[in-house]
Amino acid sequence: MIRQSDLISPEYLDAQKAMHAGPKPYGNRGAEWTQTVLEVARRYRVGSILDYGAGHGRLADALRGHGYAVREYDPAVEGKDASPAFADLVVSTDCLEHIEPVKLGAVLAHMRLLARKAVFVVISCRPAQKLLPNGNNAHLIVRNKRWWRERMVKAGFRLRRSPVTMPKQIPAKCWIGTLKP
Repeated sequence: MIRQSDLISPEYLDAQKAMHAGPKPYGNRGAEWTQTVLEVARRYRVGSILDYGAGHGRLADALRGHGYAVREYDPAVEGKDASPAFADLVVSTDCLEHIEPVKLGAVLAHMRLLARKAVFVVISCRPAQKLLPNGNNAHLIVRNKRWWRERMVKAGFRLRRSPVTMPKQIPAKCWIGTLKP
Protein backbone atom coordinates (compact mmCIF):
# COMPACT_ATOMS: atom_id res chain seq x y z
CA MET A 1 0.00 0.00 0.00
CA ILE A 2 1.33 3.42 -0.97
CA ARG A 3 0.74 6.06 1.70
CA GLN A 4 0.75 9.84 1.25
CA SER A 5 3.97 10.00 3.28
CA ASP A 6 5.59 7.83 0.58
CA LEU A 7 4.63 10.44 -2.03
CA ILE A 8 5.39 13.77 -0.33
CA SER A 9 7.08 14.89 2.88
CA PRO A 10 5.10 16.95 5.40
CA GLU A 11 7.41 19.94 4.91
CA TYR A 12 7.09 19.89 1.13
CA LEU A 13 3.34 19.37 1.38
CA ASP A 14 3.13 22.60 3.40
CA ALA A 15 5.23 24.41 0.78
CA GLN A 16 2.98 23.15 -2.01
CA LYS A 17 -0.15 24.21 -0.14
CA ALA A 18 1.36 27.68 0.24
CA MET A 19 2.15 27.82 -3.49
CA HIS A 20 -1.40 26.85 -4.45
CA ALA A 21 -2.84 29.44 -2.06
CA GLY A 22 -0.49 32.20 -3.19
CA PRO A 23 -1.36 35.25 -5.27
CA LYS A 24 0.42 34.07 -8.44
CA PRO A 25 -1.29 31.28 -10.41
CA TYR A 26 0.21 27.88 -9.61
CA GLY A 27 -1.15 24.61 -10.90
CA ASN A 28 -3.63 26.10 -13.33
CA ARG A 29 -2.37 25.37 -16.86
CA GLY A 30 -3.65 21.82 -17.39
CA ALA A 31 -6.42 22.89 -19.79
CA GLU A 32 -3.76 23.56 -22.43
CA TRP A 33 -3.63 19.79 -22.90
CA THR A 34 -7.37 19.18 -23.25
CA GLN A 35 -7.45 18.26 -26.94
CA THR A 36 -4.39 16.04 -26.66
CA VAL A 37 -5.79 14.22 -23.62
CA LEU A 38 -9.11 13.73 -25.42
CA GLU A 39 -7.27 12.19 -28.38
CA VAL A 40 -5.30 9.86 -26.08
CA ALA A 41 -8.54 8.92 -24.31
CA ARG A 42 -10.22 8.07 -27.61
CA ARG A 43 -7.21 6.11 -28.82
CA TYR A 44 -7.14 3.96 -25.70
CA ARG A 45 -10.94 3.73 -25.42
CA VAL A 46 -11.07 4.89 -21.84
CA GLY A 47 -14.09 5.59 -19.70
CA SER A 48 -12.31 7.25 -16.77
CA ILE A 49 -9.52 9.79 -16.45
CA LEU A 50 -7.50 10.73 -13.37
CA ASP A 51 -5.68 14.08 -13.38
CA TYR A 52 -2.72 13.29 -11.13
CA GLY A 53 -1.32 16.50 -9.68
CA ALA A 54 -4.47 18.36 -10.65
CA GLY A 55 -3.70 21.70 -9.03
CA HIS A 56 -6.65 24.03 -9.51
CA GLY A 57 -8.40 21.56 -11.80
CA ARG A 58 -8.37 23.38 -15.12
CA LEU A 59 -7.85 20.15 -17.09
CA ALA A 60 -10.66 18.32 -15.30
CA ASP A 61 -12.97 21.31 -15.85
CA ALA A 62 -12.18 21.23 -19.57
CA LEU A 63 -12.67 17.44 -19.83
CA ARG A 64 -16.06 17.37 -18.14
CA GLY A 65 -18.93 17.13 -20.59
CA HIS A 66 -16.96 14.88 -22.98
CA GLY A 67 -18.39 11.62 -21.64
CA TYR A 68 -15.56 10.59 -19.30
CA ALA A 69 -15.63 10.04 -15.57
CA VAL A 70 -13.02 12.60 -14.51
CA ARG A 71 -11.32 12.53 -11.11
CA GLU A 72 -8.57 14.64 -9.60
CA TYR A 73 -5.74 14.00 -7.19
CA ASP A 74 -3.43 16.57 -5.64
CA PRO A 75 -2.19 16.10 -2.08
CA ALA A 76 -1.70 19.87 -1.71
CA VAL A 77 -5.25 20.87 -2.66
CA GLU A 78 -8.05 20.41 -0.16
CA GLY A 79 -10.83 18.25 -1.57
CA LYS A 80 -8.43 16.57 -4.03
CA ASP A 81 -6.10 15.10 -1.43
CA ALA A 82 -7.89 11.81 -0.75
CA SER A 83 -6.33 8.62 -2.03
CA PRO A 84 -7.38 8.40 -5.69
CA ALA A 85 -9.32 5.60 -7.32
CA PHE A 86 -8.15 3.62 -10.32
CA ALA A 87 -8.73 5.12 -13.77
CA ASP A 88 -8.33 3.90 -17.33
CA LEU A 89 -6.11 6.89 -18.15
CA VAL A 90 -3.87 8.71 -15.68
CA VAL A 91 -2.76 12.14 -16.85
CA SER A 92 0.01 14.19 -15.28
CA THR A 93 0.90 17.52 -16.87
CA ASP A 94 3.56 19.78 -15.36
CA CYS A 95 3.65 17.80 -12.13
CA LEU A 96 6.48 15.26 -12.03
CA GLU A 97 9.25 17.87 -12.17
CA HIS A 98 7.81 19.25 -8.90
CA ILE A 99 8.19 15.93 -7.04
CA GLU A 100 10.85 15.54 -4.37
CA PRO A 101 13.62 13.48 -5.98
CA VAL A 102 13.61 10.89 -3.18
CA LYS A 103 9.84 10.40 -3.66
CA LEU A 104 9.84 10.09 -7.47
CA GLY A 105 10.02 6.28 -7.51
CA ALA A 106 6.99 5.99 -5.21
CA VAL A 107 5.03 8.56 -7.23
CA LEU A 108 5.70 6.71 -10.49
CA ALA A 109 4.76 3.41 -8.84
CA HIS A 110 1.55 5.03 -7.60
CA MET A 111 0.65 6.30 -11.06
CA ARG A 112 1.39 2.90 -12.58
CA LEU A 113 -0.77 1.19 -9.97
CA LEU A 114 -3.70 3.53 -10.63
CA ALA A 115 -3.66 3.31 -14.44
CA ARG A 116 -5.68 0.53 -16.05
CA LYS A 117 -4.86 1.29 -19.70
CA ALA A 118 -2.45 4.19 -20.18
CA VAL A 119 -0.60 7.12 -18.65
CA PHE A 120 0.00 10.43 -20.42
CA VAL A 121 2.69 12.72 -18.98
CA VAL A 122 4.09 16.12 -19.82
CA ILE A 123 7.27 16.96 -17.91
CA SER A 124 9.20 20.21 -18.08
CA CYS A 125 12.95 19.79 -18.51
CA ARG A 126 13.91 23.34 -17.53
CA PRO A 127 13.83 25.44 -14.38
CA ALA A 128 10.51 26.99 -13.39
CA GLN A 129 9.91 30.70 -13.35
CA LYS A 130 8.50 30.36 -9.82
CA LEU A 131 10.31 29.86 -6.54
CA LEU A 132 9.17 27.89 -3.51
CA PRO A 133 8.71 29.70 -0.18
CA ASN A 134 12.26 28.62 0.81
CA GLY A 135 13.72 30.27 -2.31
CA ASN A 136 14.41 27.05 -4.23
CA ASN A 137 13.22 26.63 -7.79
CA ALA A 138 9.72 25.14 -8.00
CA HIS A 139 11.01 22.45 -10.39
CA LEU A 140 12.91 20.15 -8.05
CA ILE A 141 13.89 17.78 -10.86
CA VAL A 142 15.38 19.48 -13.91
CA ARG A 143 16.67 16.71 -16.14
CA ASN A 144 16.75 16.01 -19.88
CA LYS A 145 14.35 13.90 -21.93
CA ARG A 146 16.65 10.89 -21.92
CA TRP A 147 16.79 10.88 -18.10
CA TRP A 148 12.99 10.99 -17.84
CA ARG A 149 12.59 8.21 -20.40
CA GLU A 150 15.00 6.03 -18.41
CA ARG A 151 13.09 6.69 -15.17
CA MET A 152 9.81 5.70 -16.78
CA VAL A 153 11.22 2.43 -18.08
CA LYS A 154 12.83 1.74 -14.70
CA ALA A 155 9.43 2.32 -13.06
CA GLY A 156 7.99 -0.45 -15.26
CA PHE A 157 6.23 1.60 -17.92
CA ARG A 158 6.31 0.61 -21.56
CA LEU A 159 6.78 3.65 -23.76
CA ARG A 160 4.44 4.08 -26.70
CA ARG A 161 4.64 6.37 -29.67
CA SER A 162 2.21 9.15 -29.18
CA PRO A 163 -1.11 8.24 -30.75
CA VAL A 164 -1.90 11.91 -31.23
CA THR A 165 -0.63 15.04 -32.89
CA MET A 166 0.96 17.28 -30.31
CA PRO A 167 -0.18 20.89 -30.04
CA LYS A 168 1.99 23.55 -31.63
CA GLN A 169 2.41 25.42 -28.35
CA ILE A 170 4.40 22.59 -26.73
CA PRO A 171 7.40 24.02 -24.93
CA ALA A 172 10.57 23.01 -26.71
CA LYS A 173 12.11 21.79 -23.49
CA CYS A 174 9.70 19.20 -22.18
CA TRP A 175 9.31 15.44 -22.31
CA ILE A 176 5.99 13.99 -23.32
CA GLY A 177 5.17 10.33 -23.11
CA THR A 178 2.29 7.95 -23.54
CA LEU A 179 2.96 4.95 -21.36
CA LYS A 180 1.44 1.55 -20.76
CA PRO A 181 1.45 0.30 -17.17
